[in-house]
Amino acid sequence: MKTDSLFYRLFQTFPSIFFELINRPPEEANNYQFSSVEIKQTAFRIDGVFLPATGEENPIYFLEVQFQPDQKFYSRFFTEIFLYLNQTELTNNWRGVIIYPSQSIDTGETERYIELLNSGRVRRIYLNELDSTTEQSIGIETIKLVIENESSTETKARELINQIRSEITDEATQRELLQLIETIIVYKLPSKSRQEIEAMFGLSELKQTRVYQEAFQEGEITGKLAAVRPMLALGASVEQIAEALGLDVEEVRKAAQPESSN
Repeated sequence: MKTDSLFYRLFQTFPSIFFELINRPPEEANNYQFSSVEIKQTAFRIDGVFLPATGEENPIYFLEVQFQPDQKFYSRFFTEIFLYLNQTELTNNWRGVIIYPSQSIDTGETERYIELLNSGRVRRIYLNELDSTTEQSIGIETIKLVIENESSTETKARELINQIRSEITDEATQRELLQLIETIIVYKLPSKSRQEIEAMFGLSELKQTRVYQEAFQEGEITGKLAAVRPMLALGASVEQIAEALGLDVEEVRKAAQPESSN
């Protein structure tokens, strides 16, 4: 799994963590919708965009996760932002947030963009510099697990799992967090199988619960419905897709309908 995909899933599931990360009240996530945005008629895609709810004057947040050195990163980053602003009908102000594992990866050429970087519009976050001296929220500790040394990943993950089980009382939220932790551990410990990781951290018992089974079935159906449009684009008929995915024809037809624009 690519690192940006990992962060996309994290912020998609728990958008409040993003606002904690930029020192804003986590409740602000209730006023936003998070998504990945492809800019029309270009090859650009922004990792994540927090769009304010309709009628809200809050800023648009453009998020990029950069875990590899890239000399042209800032050129691409600001091009994506200004192209999007040119195409959108939203008139909200904007902010940029870039997540790096450390300053050593921040190697992009900045001379032509220094005024923007110093304007307060753009915030660069280095995960290895997040304050470890004070008590951190579960969300921030989950993000920090992504850059944890492999030698200490098991210990840190076990501490975080125990913290989640003791502090998170909502069963659905606890399940989602534990699933996310499992995904991060799989990413961090590629030599171990998912079954080994489940046994190592006692996660196998989670998958026997009714809430997990129901959520798994719901997620499986969502994944199948998301595959409908790409399969149509490849020339498959509604009937063929329904048979291949084990869905009703009517479900496929509904999934094939274009989303209404606001």
